[in-house]
Amino acid sequence: MSELRLREEIVAVAQAIDKAGFCPSKSGNVSARFGDGLLITPSGLPYAQTKAEDLIHLALDGTVLSGSRKPSSEWPFHVAIYKARPDAQAIVHTHSPRATALSCARRGIPAFHYMIALCGGADVRCADYATFGSPELAANAVAALAGRKAVLLANHGVIALGATLAGAHTIAAEVENLAGQYLDLLASGLEPVILDAAEMERVSAKFAGYGKVG
Repeated sequence: MSELRLREEIVAVAQAIDKAGFCPSKSGNVSARFGDGLLITPSGLPYAQTKAEDLIHLALDGTVLSGSRKPSSEWPFHVAIYKARPDAQAIVHTHSPRATALSCARRGIPAFHYMIALCGGADVRCADYATFGSPELAANAVAALAGRKAVLLANHGVIALGATLAGAHTIAAEVENLAGQYLDLLASGLEPVILDAAEMERVSAKFAGYGKVG
């Protein structure tokens, strides 16, 4: 994929999550690997106004290689994830409302539905809290993403990663869907029935190659 095409795809995903209501107050960010670094959305620019040329090219040490704007304040966890996860080619970070609400209870999403397997394992963990944009948040996110493609960030939001931008976008949207279903069950007073590890392994096998990272 050409650099221009990749930039346009990043902008398209950022605008899609914004239109879905996943990025209140200009929150959230999107990136993709490019060369030995990454392209990432800028800080503080409304997604509706963002153009391909507004993206920032970063090295994996956080050095700005090109771009006149400041990179997203969350660039440290993007860099940390790309370093730790060679299989990840794209990252979508949202503050989608239902998943963010669950993260504020510091509660992950268990395997109450088989679609949890799309997120890479038998649950979606909630990472320990740390201040946004900090190295500590980056480290916590990487740890909670071990063996997973999505994570809730305590009192913050969601990170989804994928082999493609479309894949990361799909996973971010599914995390919001699952969080909403889980919260509805809890709010109704019903006790979610959790699928066991053996069933989740069978589901994961059926999902092989579907939304796969790598």
